Order: sequence, then C-alpha cells, then structure tokens
Amino acid sequence: MFNQLKARFGSGLAVGITGMIAIWLIGLVILPQLLMVDYSFRPNLLPADIGGPKDTYSLTNYETLFNNQIHLKIFFKTIWSSVLVTTLTLLVSYPIAFYLAKVATPQKAALCLLLLIIPFWINEILRTFSWYIILAYKGPLNALLLGLGLIDRPIRFLSGDGGVLIGMVYAYILFMIFPIYNAIESLDSNQVKAARNLGAGWIRTHWRVIIPHAKPGIATGCIMTFMLAAGSYAVPALLGSPGSRWFTQIIYNWFFEGGDWNQGAAYAFLLLVICIGFIALVMRIFKVGLGDIAK
Repeated sequence: MFNQLKARFGSGLAVGITGMIAIWLIGLVILPQLLMVDYSFRPNLLPADIGGPKDTYSLTNYETLFNNQIHLKIFFKTIWSSVLVTTLTLLVSYPIAFYLAKVATPQKAALCLLLLIIPFWINEILRTFSWYIILAYKGPLNALLLGLGLIDRPIRFLSGDGGVLIGMVYAYILFMIFPIYNAIESLDSNQVKAARNLGAGWIRTHWRVIIPHAKPGIATGCIMTFMLAAGSYAVPALLGSPGSRWFTQIIYNWFFEGGDWNQGAAYAFLLLVICIGFIALVMRIFKVGLGDIAK
C-alpha cells in the first residue's frame, strides 16, 4: 500500500498518510482491544487494591457467563438472531442489488440508490423510533391491516423478537446491498446472455454464473451485517421487549449500571471472538480471502 501511495502522491505525503493510518489503527483499534482483554482477566477492585496482591489474572469473569444460565441463553440467542438477520437481509438485498446492477437503466439505478440512501441521512435512533411508531399496537401498520380486513384485532409486533429483526434488517440493508451491487456490476453482461441463450433458466443462471461472481460481495455484506447486528444496542433496546434482550444490553449494564468494567470486558471479548469466528467461517464457505473482500 505504501508503494502505491508513494507512486501517486510522492514519498513525503505517502509517509504522512501511512503514519496517520498507523496512529488510527494503534490508538483507536489495537490498544483499546488489548486493554479490554487485560481488563477481562482481572477482578473488579477498588482503586486502592489495583496493583496489589488481589489484582491477579484469572478466568473468573468468563466463568460468570457460563455459570449464569440466563446470560448464556441470551448470548446464544443473540448469535442465532444475528445469523437470522444476516440471512433475511441477504434475501432482501440480493434482488435489489441485481436489479440496480443489471436490469435498471442508469437513470433508474441512480434514482433508486438515492431513495435508498436518503433515509440514512437521519440518525439511526430516529429511524429506529420511526419503526417503533409503525409497529406500535395502535400504529399505522395495525391500522392498515385492520382496514384491509386482514386481521381482527391489532398485533403486538413489539412483544417479541419480530420488531427487532425488522428494525435490524432495515438498519443494515445498505451494508448488504452495496457490496453485492459492486460485485454484480463488474460481471460481464455477455456471460448472463450466453447462459440464457444456452437454455439456462434465471435460477440456474444466478446459481451458476451471477452468484459465483458475486461471492466476495456477498461475503463482505454478510460479515458487515452480522457484526453490526451482533453489536447493536439501539435497535433491540428500542424495539425489543423485556423478554427479547440482546447480549449488548447486558454488556452495557455491566459497564454503565453495574460498574464492573472487568466483567463487561469479558463479555465483550467473547462476543468479539464469536464475530471473528463468523468472519473465518464465511470466508471458508464462500472460499474468499481478505484480498477478495477488500476489493
């Protein structure tokens, strides 16, 4: 990367850009993560006891999670729900990305992209509140369904995980659409025409031609959506019920309500490990490397 920057901007500017990137990575990514790992293995002590004989490394904070059946259940539910959010977002995003890349005219594609992006100019919390209003017991969605005669009485969409799933699919859909759109757009349309001329149906054409070409984009979208869903706090806090808590809410409680940063760091580190494992799994399933995803 340094050689590319040097060739384009000169050695002086290349050193400056590389240095800023290194400072950002070390100061805002690597060191905070290392500090979190260090916290997770140490007990929660009074300031006077830090560095003393009680300040020893152990697995106590991690054992707390596996001994707490409620927290453990929420942990696995969060992972499973994040996978479900990723799958639903992929199913919704793939047809849209294909339409934008290969079907729509440039003018229609630009208009659709603009309509997709405009709502995301608004803060995520405000967009989540809009779904809270839409899905409310006496909200417009229930009023519409009642008006059409599809239901006899309002549905409590916010009483379980349904509202959280809908809110997350909406919140992170762009992170799935754009990588897939970029991947499909680079596909030579003549390959699609050739498959169709040879008698392949649309399903077979997508399965054998388009999806294999779009694998890096699909993998990138799945990784980004899963990590955002697993680490989300605002959406489950606003659209979830007491029985649909997210693991991030427990981490938040440890840090800001319970005052136990060490326990919260252990929980956060376990979630980070799962996210890294998901990245490795997706890369293995789609048979792509970091270089393919970076494109």
